[in-house]
This record gives sequence, structure tokens and C-alpha cells, in this order.
Amino acid sequence: MDFGLLQYSFPITDPILKFLIILIIILSVPILSDKIRLPHLLGMILAGVLIGPNGLNLLERDSSIILSGTAGLLYIMFLSGLEIDMNDFRKNIWKSSTLGLLGFCIPMLIGTFSSIYFLEFSTATSILLASMFASHTLITYPIVSKLGLAKNKAVNIAVGSTLITNMLALLVLAIIVGMSNGSLSSFFWIKLVLSFTASTLIILLVFPHIARWFFKRFRDNVSQYIFVLVIVFSGAILSQLAGIEGIIGAFMAGLALNGLIPRHSPLMNRIDFVGNAIFIPFFLIGVGMLIDYRAFTNKHTLFVAFIMTAVAILGKYLAAIITRRSFKLTSDEGTLIFGLTNSQAAATLAAVLVGYNIILGYNDAGLPIRLLNHEILNGTIIMILVTCTVASFATQRASHRIASSDQLLNQPEDISERILIPVSNPNTLDELVNFSLVLKSSKNRNGIVALSVVPIDTNDPDAGSKARKLLDRAAEAGAAADIKIKTSLRYNDNPVKGITHVLQEKKITDLILGLHDRKGLSDSFLGTVTQNILSNTNITTYIYHPHQPIATVRRHFVLIPENAEMETGFPFWLAKIWNLALNTGSTVVFYAGIDTLKFLRNIQLHHPIKVEFNELKNWNHLLRVRKRIKTDDNVIIVLSRENLPSYNSSMAYIPAYINKYLSNNNFLLIYPSQLDLEDEKVDLTYPSLIETIEKIDGIGKTLASLFRKSRSKEQPPLP
Repeated sequence: MDFGLLQYSFPITDPILKFLIILIIILSVPILSDKIRLPHLLGMILAGVLIGPNGLNLLERDSSIILSGTAGLLYIMFLSGLEIDMNDFRKNIWKSSTLGLLGFCIPMLIGTFSSIYFLEFSTATSILLASMFASHTLITYPIVSKLGLAKNKAVNIAVGSTLITNMLALLVLAIIVGMSNGSLSSFFWIKLVLSFTASTLIILLVFPHIARWFFKRFRDNVSQYIFVLVIVFSGAILSQLAGIEGIIGAFMAGLALNGLIPRHSPLMNRIDFVGNAIFIPFFLIGVGMLIDYRAFTNKHTLFVAFIMTAVAILGKYLAAIITRRSFKLTSDEGTLIFGLTNSQAAATLAAVLVGYNIILGYNDAGLPIRLLNHEILNGTIIMILVTCTVASFATQRASHRIASSDQLLNQPEDISERILIPVSNPNTLDELVNFSLVLKSSKNRNGIVALSVVPIDTNDPDAGSKARKLLDRAAEAGAAADIKIKTSLRYNDNPVKGITHVLQEKKITDLILGLHDRKGLSDSFLGTVTQNILSNTNITTYIYHPHQPIATVRRHFVLIPENAEMETGFPFWLAKIWNLALNTGSTVVFYAGIDTLKFLRNIQLHHPIKVEFNELKNWNHLLRVRKRIKTDDNVIIVLSRENLPSYNSSMAYIPAYINKYLSNNNFLLIYPSQLDLEDEKVDLTYPSLIETIEKIDGIGKTLASLFRKSRSKEQPPLP
């Protein structure tokens, strides 16, 4: 085609037009797919078939497509490791291992038998072919991720099994290649084990240290994102050097950064956005370009493809059914496991291409005899198309049913969560916003208000403009994490009055204050404004001193006074501590009395996090706790107002304790809320209070049940 200065021929080679065509596909496919109720992933693959060399031949599957597709594949594996709930993963590791072994062994047995007796392949070819059925790619993971089901038990089981099945499948590939090359010796096994162990240790142990060091020193958004990509591809390269496919390294890189990138943070939002907008669609389109519709015209190729596809689907279906029944999962959860583990792409493509390139000899006509012949190559492409189609529909159907069910169950349980952040210091603004994001419920994407109070009698004519800029920065910080932060600018002769008015007007449930700047802390270290706010409010108040980014904190030491569970505010701040652990993946180290620890242990049973329990008999023993606190730890001290059950005189020494030992640490002071009940004496069985506790997202029902038991003189049982 000739359009003046622009001359085009097919396939198109002009980089600008190529990129434009792909962008149009990425833009239009979701719209068209929604209209015909087709999974977006399948739509992308079909679009690749249409524009590829075996379709309209608009684009060639050249190095640029392969590069982008490879990055997309690694990205999918990285996201699956990054977004997995590590607490649930540890809880379900036995279930994941069971599914992983079933998902590997069943397809291996069926695949080897069918390849030998139905397709009449050699033993080596049959075993390698069966390993392709055993592996799977989390190609449908973006479906569950977009619906907010990444923490679902079935998803955690399926994602956890991926590491096992793919490692075993790729190990079979390495063994078969070694046999074909005649290099299968004791040295081969030693090298494989040592290299794989070394690469795994580097990724899981060294990478987190490097990442924590980087995130503490470089706050630039672009630099942080590029650093994440470096980690992903470094993990993939290390796996390849160890003789294992790069997808395993990318998955482990996600696990390595899992606790360093909070669920609700600007960095996580960028990772999700760029992956779903660019990398993953490129991979799916590239997979579609591999499909050759002309392979459907060869009867023997169709027979090979039918056997391969049937075995792949049957093997994964049986593994999902056995897992579902063994662990008493719901029908939808079983379907979701099948959908996530059925799609074939990454390891399958790697195995078939490696096997296709292994030449065992030459026939009489001088043509090469390959370990995996051309019919298997074409059959693999058909198998990928069919399994991805079946997996997409299964995952989408089960995901929507589970998401709808969760919404119906949680609808009456949601409690309005409104967090207020008064902002005045530009140096701590970003960290206060980030802290509020990890403290809030993961289901609530609203409910944060940023406030700036400007004194009426100020002598600074630009005070209002400066305050508005601070509020705009807060809104931008929230938007970067896909969280809507409302802003409020008030003029008042007294900052305390301005804040308390907003607390009442907006029905605020939690107040987050930044500790005022002062080189030396004294008994009045909270500052006049903070002290007055505490005297005039009774909601849960958090006073935060950020010394380093909250995402880089290793452990949160929570010091709880005796009888803290006897106060009405106990469940509300405790729910926030649980959110903090869930959203960051950090370890929570509790120090509390025996009775309080009973509550905490019971909650841990139902809502697992990385936790450690220690008895704190007397607050005079805080010096013993101090010896365990390191630079990367955050210290959370739960205080109390006078004349309340958990108040003790030792709290008067907290300012000196902080000033002497915690000046180079993050620390958080919590003043629990005191609900305004009708009775003068607080009764924790008071119906309205129990109903309110039950509505707390996540752990509310567990807390309400424990309070009922404690008030009926039935102590919560120890685990």
C-alpha cells in the first residue's frame, strides 16, 4: 500500500503502525468481549489469531512481539506470587501441595499411557508429552485478581500448587533433555540440585534485603517500579541459569517482594495497571499468533490434538475434583481451581519447543527425526487454545458466582469506616497517607478524609493556598493507590475546634495524627494540639511517627496493657492491627497479659497472620522488650485514658521511653475509642455494641463471639 510518504506491505513492519494496531486491539477487545460475554483473555488470544501470520497476516510474530510476550508471561507469574496471601498460603500449604502433586501425577500417568498406546510414541516422547499436560500457567489469574478474589482460599490453593506442578514438569523436561543428549550422569543431578537451591535461596533471602534497602532510600515512583522489573527479570535469569524455566524465578520474585509492597499502595497500583494494560495483553496476543488454523485440516494432527487436549483437561479436572472433595470445598471453589490450573501455555510452550528442537537422527529421506514431531507442535497449539478457552469460561463463571456470593454475605456486615488525617507537615504527609491505606479495610476503597485547618487570624496571606496544595498532594497520593481521598479545608480560630467539628460532621471512626516535630521529647511530647484533641474526642486515635516507609517495616511490636480487652474500644483498634498485618505481610509481635493473649490466640485461629505471642506481666518490664527491637521494627503502644480499666501509672513514663529508645524507629500510639452508651457502666453484652462489633470487616464476628463468652464467664479456650 502507498499513502504518500507512508508505504506499507503485509506483514506490517512500521513500528508506529504495529504498536497502534496492538493498542487498538487492547482497547477494543474488552468492549467487544463484554457484549458477547466472552472472557477478555480469550478475546485477546483470538485477536492474535486474526492478525497473526496464520490469519490476516497483518503482523509478524517477530522479536518485538516475543519480547513483550515473554515479559507478559513473567509478569503473570510475578503477580501471582506478589498478590498471594502468605498467611492463607501457610495455612493451606498442605492443600496446595496435595493439589500440586495430584495435578502433576494424574496427567503424567494418563498422558504417558495414552501417548504410548493411542498415539504410539516412544517412551521418552510420551513422558515428555505427559509433562506438558501436567504443567499449567495461571493465564486466567487476572480474572480473579480483578474481581478481588486473590485472597480466596481456592485461589490460594491453586496458586500455591503452581510452583509444585511446574517445577516437577520442568524437572522432567530437564531429565529428558539430559537423556537425549547423553549427559544424564551423577554430575547432572548434583549440578541441577545445587544450582536450583542456590538460585532459590538468592531470590527468597537476598532479594528482600536488597528491596528493603532500595525502598527505604529511594522514594521516586518511577525508580521503584523499574526496580521491581529488575527484580522480576533477575529472578527469571537466575532460574534459567539453574536449568529451570524463568517463570519459576518470576513467581519466586513475587513471593520475595510479597511483604514489601502493601496491597493498597501506589506501587502496587502501578504494577497492576501496567501489567493489565500492556504486558499481559501482549503475551495473550502473542499466544494467539502461534495458532495455525490450517492444522485443523489434517486428520492425524486433529487426532493427536484431541488426545492431548482430552488428557490435559481430564487430568486437571480429576485433580480439582479430588482436591475439592478431600478438603470439603464448595462446587464453585472446585470449578475455580479447575479453571486456574487447566490452562496450558508457558511451561507447555517451553517443553514443546525444546522437544521439537531435539533431533534424534535422520530418516532415509534425510529429514530430521525430532523428539516431538510437527504434529505434536501443532497439536500443542490447538491444546493451548482449547484449554485456555475452557479455563477462561470456568474461571469467569466460578469467580462471578463466588464474588456475588461474597457481596451478598458481606453486605449486612460492612461497617462504615471513615478515617480522618489532619495534614499540616509536608514532610510526613505521604507517609501518613500510606499508613492510612494499610490500616484501612481492604474492601473499602473510600472513607478517607484529609483535613487542613487554617487559623483565621493567620498573618500568612498564602496560608490557604499552601493548605490547599497539601490537600491536593494527599488526594494525589490516594489516587496513585486507586483510593479516593476526600479533602476538606477549614478556617477556624482554634485547630482543635476545626478538627473536632469535622469529626462530628463526617462521623469519623478513626483519627490519624502525625507526631509534631521536636528534637527532644518531653512529658508533653504529644504537643498542645494533640493533647487537646484527645481531651475532646472519644474515637480511636492513632498518633504516628514515621521514620521509614511503612512497607519496609519487618515487625510490628504491639505493647498492650492489662485489661485492654475490657474496654469498648478494644475490638476496633485491634481490627486495624489485623488490617495492618494483612495489608503489609509483616510479622506482629504481641506483648500482653494472659487474658488478653487468650483473645488474640483465638482470633489468630480464625484469621491467621504472621504473629508471635509474648506475656507482658508488668509494664516496668518494657526494657526487656526494647532489647528485641531493631531499626526496621515499628513499635505500637496501646495507651488508655485515666480512670479506665487498662490505665496504669507506668504510662506516664512512655514519653521518656520513646525519647531514649525509639527516636530512630517508627512508633504508633493508640488511644482506644470510648463508645457513648446509654448505661453509665459499660456492659460488653450491650446489644448495640455487640452488633457494631459484628460488623467490623474481617474479624468482627470472631471478636463478638469471644466477648459474649467472656461476659458469660466462659473463658475463650486456648488453641
